[in-house]
Amino acid sequence: MNEWVDVLPVAEFASGTWQTLMLEGQAVVVFHLDDGFYGLEDCCTHDGSDLSSGDVEGSDIICPLHGARFDIKTGAVLVPPAEEDVKVVAVRVDHGMVQVRRS
Repeated sequence: MNEWVDVLPVAEFASGTWQTLMLEGQAVVVFHLDDGFYGLEDCCTHDGSDLSSGDVEGSDIICPLHGARFDIKTGAVLVPPAEEDVKVVAVRVDHGMVQVRRS
């Protein structure tokens, strides 16, 4: 069964910021970009480091360890050394609350 888990009220989630949480033993990072909310597993597919510790440029997240770059919206690898995409986590807004889906 799919369940939605509250992250933060939209009013408290400033654009250009991100929040991390644990979801069923997996770290997840939720981003608030200018055009909406997006979620990824918080783990670089190259070396396992926390993506949430990296820099965001536009809709890209840059891994702080080796500089791999991923598209926040799709999880796609944009710049090596990573070769595998990051898993996308479903995000929605419901009654003013940002939520992620637990599957």
